[in-house]
Amino acid sequence: MTIDFICSEVHSLCEKYGERDPWRLAGEMGVIVRCEPMGADKNACKGFFIYQSRKRLVTINRDLPGSVQRIILAHELGHAVLHRDEARLRAFQDFSLYESNARFEYEANLFAAELLLDDSEVLERLCEDDLFFAAAKRLAVPPELLDFKLRILRHKGMCVDSPILSRSDFLKNGWKQS
Repeated sequence: MTIDFICSEVHSLCEKYGERDPWRLAGEMGVIVRCEPMGADKNACKGFFIYQSRKRLVTINRDLPGSVQRIILAHELGHAVLHRDEARLRAFQDFSLYESNARFEYEANLFAAELLLDDSEVLERLCEDDLFFAAAKRLAVPPELLDFKLRILRHKGMCVDSPILSRSDFLKNGWKQS
C-alpha cells in the first residue's frame, strides 16, 4: 500500500464524514469502539481491531491516558480501513503481530499520523519550535508518530527532517508521556 493511497483514504473519510477526531469518526463509520481495562503496565495490550460477521470492532485499553487512547484508536482505525480483509483471519493487536506484520503496523501508523496531524499545523509547529521533540510535545503526540508524519510530508515534496527513525512497533513499547 502506498503513502498516496493511505493519505487518499484518510482524506476521503474526513471529507465524507466531516470529521478528523478518531472517536467521532469511528462512530460515523459504524465502527464499534469499546474501552476495556487491560492494565497500565508497559506490556499491557493497548488496543486491537477485529472484523467479524460484517462488524468492525476496536477495543481500547481504558487504563491508558485519554491522549494515548486517541492515538491508539486512530491507529486501529487504520487497520479497520486498510486491513479489513486481513482482520477476518485474526485480530490486530498491538503486542503480538509486530514481527510478522510490520508492514500492516507501518501502514496503520501512517494512517494515524495523517488523520491526527494536519500538514500546515505540523509545519507551523516545526517552524515555531525549531526542535522536533518540542513540536511533538506541542502537537500532543509521541515523537515517533511525528516521525511518521514527516515521512508523509517528505513524500509530498516538503523538505523536513526527523532526528529519529521510528520502528513500526513504537506503540507496543510505549513512549514517555510528558
